[in-house]
Amino acid sequence: MANDIVLETEALSKYWGGIKALNDISLQFRDQQLHGVVGPNGAGKSTLLNMLCGTLKPTSGCIFHKGQRIDTLKPWKFVRRGIGRSFQKTNIYPEVTCLENCAISAQRRFGGNFNLFVSRHGNELVRKAAEQALAQVGLEDRTHTIAAETSYGEQRQLEIAMVLATEPCILLLDEPMAGMGHEESQRIIELLKKLKKTYCIVLVEHDMDAIFELSDQLTVLDNGCHLITGTVDEVRADPQVKEAYLGAEEDDAKERVA
Repeated sequence: MANDIVLETEALSKYWGGIKALNDISLQFRDQQLHGVVGPNGAGKSTLLNMLCGTLKPTSGCIFHKGQRIDTLKPWKFVRRGIGRSFQKTNIYPEVTCLENCAISAQRRFGGNFNLFVSRHGNELVRKAAEQALAQVGLEDRTHTIAAETSYGEQRQLEIAMVLATEPCILLLDEPMAGMGHEESQRIIELLKKLKKTYCIVLVEHDMDAIFELSDQLTVLDNGCHLITGTVDEVRADPQVKEAYLGAEEDDAKERVA
């Protein structure tokens, strides 16, 4: 395995009865790159992320992290190995502060009592990780703000901070710009540009302008199958991709990002 490949799948499949949610997917994800994953609803994008973070076990195939097979591990061991995951919908604790949200996430990496909300960030190691995560996403001025009192865009930033608080090396992000306006989306785009200099990021996103702008590698899934992986230019030039997914919308997007 090449030194920069931090996550890899081999013939990864997930079936539910006769339904093939994901079929024979082999991909490589590299350090300090953002790897976009696109496709229509039902293509298998979220299923892929759920297997990469250990939430779902594959029907067949393997997942490797830095050369070691991990698909048989418990989900919490994925976190301990530095694989962090965000979700399509905001997944925060609205009644506690932004710092406490990140501290709760940090506990997943460092271990400890999961039953206490009060003073969870008292441990210095956990508190430091939580504060650093908030600073990474630009929310240091929201440290003591109740999460429910922040804007929707800030809540999405907070969710990324909660992933960062686990001190990951890999970020699995599921539509972090869903429901955002242009200005909020642009803040997330700039944040991801910064983060991909440090982390391996696997990004599922329906905003094609954003995915074109951010991706170093881009994978297209079709009905659970792997259609193509390549650079943005290679994917955009592929006739099968243009016909099946992007069509006129791709041409419009190409003009906007050219």
